[in-house]
Amino acid sequence: MIAKIYITLKSGVLDPQGKTIHHALDSLGYNEVEGVRLGKYVLIHLKDGDPEKVKGRIEEMCQKLLANPVIEEYRFEIQEGV
Repeated sequence: MIAKIYITLKSGVLDPQGKTIHHALDSLGYNEVEGVRLGKYVLIHLKDGDPEKVKGRIEEMCQKLLANPVIEEYRFEIQEGV
């Protein structure tokens, strides 16, 4: 099984790296870009198991370590049989 986890800053949280990328793109002539938000992508390979239990474990991992629930939000998807 593979868990694909997408972590992004919550709306309203300042994103200085996103701002820097936005300004760099603008200076390179990509002025159609209105804004950039930077996030994280985490890929976790798991032993096969009960999909519901795996979802619960991934949720725990996100809450305890992978994401900061105060300023970040996350979503994930599980692929079986990979």
